[in-house]
Amino acid sequence: MAASSVCRAGCAAGRVLLRGPRSSPALLNLTRNRSAVSYAQVLHSLPETQVTTLDNGLRVASEESGQPTCTVGLWIQVGSRYENEKNNGAGYFVEHLAFKGTKKRPCATFEKEVESIGAHLNGYTSREQTAYFIKALPKDLPKAVEILADVVQNCGLEDSQIEKERNTILQEMQEIDTNLTDVVFDYLHATAYQGTPLARTVEGTTENIKSLTRADLTSYIDTHYKAPRMVLAAAGGVSHKELVDLAKQHLSGIPFKYKEDAVPILSPCRFTGSDVRVRDDDVPLAHVTFAVEGPGWASPDNIALLLANCIIGRYDRTFGGGTNQSSRLAVYAVENELCHSFQSFNTCYSDTSLFGIYFVSDRMKLDDMMLFCQGEWMRLCTSTTDSELKRAKNILRNALVAQLNGTTPVCENIGSQLLNYGRRIPLAEWDARIAAVDAATLSEVCSKYIYDKCPAVAAFGPVEQLSDYNRIRSGMYWVRL
Repeated sequence: MAASSVCRAGCAAGRVLLRGPRSSPALLNLTRNRSAVSYAQVLHSLPETQVTTLDNGLRVASEESGQPTCTVGLWIQVGSRYENEKNNGAGYFVEHLAFKGTKKRPCATFEKEVESIGAHLNGYTSREQTAYFIKALPKDLPKAVEILADVVQNCGLEDSQIEKERNTILQEMQEIDTNLTDVVFDYLHATAYQGTPLARTVEGTTENIKSLTRADLTSYIDTHYKAPRMVLAAAGGVSHKELVDLAKQHLSGIPFKYKEDAVPILSPCRFTGSDVRVRDDDVPLAHVTFAVEGPGWASPDNIALLLANCIIGRYDRTFGGGTNQSSRLAVYAVENELCHSFQSFNTCYSDTSLFGIYFVSDRMKLDDMMLFCQGEWMRLCTSTTDSELKRAKNILRNALVAQLNGTTPVCENIGSQLLNYGRRIPLAEWDARIAAVDAATLSEVCSKYIYDKCPAVAAFGPVEQLSDYNRIRSGMYWVRL
């Protein structure tokens, strides 16, 4: 059975709370010698994020850093979670059609205009967000904003393009089904959130993609593309005043009212401890993932869980270091040849998340690898050490600063954070939150979400030797005498 007919993970496995920024070059201008920039300087020298709200509710946010390029984009609070069984896949379909011409610009004209300014145009759809963004020279910011405004307000939806993209999406779905990492995370969402919108795929089912009509796509846009659910974000060589003026000129006409007050409201997504296994002995390695339910984006507990992620770490056989890995689980994996790779993940949504581990292993090592993974989880709940917490904090801080590199990730960070938190959280505030977590707090938070909780398990490949669910469930606590 194709995984696309069950569930497709909208977020990459490793996507976590602090997703996005790699950015600000302003910190690189603090000194001629980049290596001389201290962490403290970075914390307090980043450009301020300015935010303005238009009369129709659309938010305009920017970070001016004096870069020779800029990235500007529209982030919209809509994704597959807002769809139903009949129109599941509509958002992904619309995103595919967005750059195929508008009512003002036929496809060929649209492509020539983008190419004429040397811009890079891109977009993506996830479970809760859709984004369209352009990277260009600062002098071309007015043209970039005008193109983005045209895309979201005047999408062409020509019948010929719809049929062409329908075939393209169906081919993409077949390709995705060959990526076993995507497949196993599809199944994880399908079993963890069974019977809820988060169990649906971003791409939709094959049946839906074949049957969606122009009227379905138009209805989707009319229902969800509303100004209060949008953020126009920009980073790099941009002027906030200029950006606000451009937004007023091109985006003030985006509606903010719903027909008959039909405001889309997210229904709570129930987490179910369960498992799904698809046995295929022709696949050389087994792909297994398991997760517990974590908190939503805004929960303060996410910092402790991110640090727990860093303690668990990740491993691949191609890594150097052998038994000198900083992660205990990685050391166990090397010493006992438990797996080919593993990674810890925290996939966040507005009111829930999946905190878990994904590993790829030989069929005869599945039981052992699962045992060691759960043992590390239990150790986090009961006996986190100060030394490994200190290492985890350094890893997380380094990741925060390393991600601040380039206008596109900064722009994405601004747009996503305004949708998720209602504001851009400064790096100094993230650092303070990290510093506030001690070993006792981390163990307390891990116990809250992991200890004696029912996990969701998904496995694909030669998985006959994987322990049954009851035994996996019994590994979620320790019996102490």
